[in-house]
Amino acid sequence: METSLDQAEGLRRMRARKSVKVIAVASGKGGVGKTNIAVNLAVALAQKGAKPLLLDADLGLGNVDILLGLSPRYNLSHVISGEKTMEQVLVDGPQGIRVLPAASGIAHMAVLGSQAQAGLIQAVSHLDIDVDYLLIDLAAGIAGDVLTFSRAAQEVIVVVSNEPASITDAYALIKVLSRDHGVRRFRVLPNMVRDQHEGQSLFQRVATVADRYLDVSLEMVGTIPLDPALRSAVRAQRAVVELYPDSPAARALRALATMVRAWPLPAGSAGHIEFFMERLLSAEKALQDL
Repeated sequence: METSLDQAEGLRRMRARKSVKVIAVASGKGGVGKTNIAVNLAVALAQKGAKPLLLDADLGLGNVDILLGLSPRYNLSHVISGEKTMEQVLVDGPQGIRVLPAASGIAHMAVLGSQAQAGLIQAVSHLDIDVDYLLIDLAAGIAGDVLTFSRAAQEVIVVVSNEPASITDAYALIKVLSRDHGVRRFRVLPNMVRDQHEGQSLFQRVATVADRYLDVSLEMVGTIPLDPALRSAVRAQRAVVELYPDSPAARALRALATMVRAWPLPAGSAGHIEFFMERLLSAEKALQDL
């Protein structure tokens, strides 16, 4: 039985932990560079002294480990099956980032029920490691796990490219998250654009429709240029901010990391990644009150 001394020590340790910023990186469709953004943002944050944890939440088709040249023995499917704990699947990445790898090519992981999704979030929440950012690389689209993880995040970055399907699907994602799940603020990141003007125009196309039909706040958080260095970094299985630090893409991604670090951390949170679970429960309660 837990004594009052045990409880006091637990509270002391909880207060000593840093606050954790939970950021979901999403996209309406695949092929827009979302995972590359998540990976490089994590590495860029680490280069600036942060301690990010990168969760590959594309549960059935994860590829964060591939982009980073990692070869994890276990992944989140082993946590779901009960074979391994979350700590046992955690792997170290470049610049000291920590990575929770997803399965690849396991169909049932892509269609987890809500109970399994909540259990996975709870397992992440109970990790006792020193981190200050939890970055979630979501699957593309509006599947159930995407919506669940987005509700549990404090910030949602929507990556969009300059093609009609990407723009249409980005708007659909924003619509579903705002209308059905109470998410009201989105950070929009145009990716693979030729220049700042194209990025601004792309953002404006999404924002104009959203302003007309949705009750949401959209903010453009920079642009990532179309850069051959990114393709080379992918082939080398390295983060572009590490392999080609002076490339246009790397500079833009470091600027994004600087912006992310300026976003306020959660006030009054105990800090541990248990805040992730608290966010999910708060979002569910807010939906019930609508």
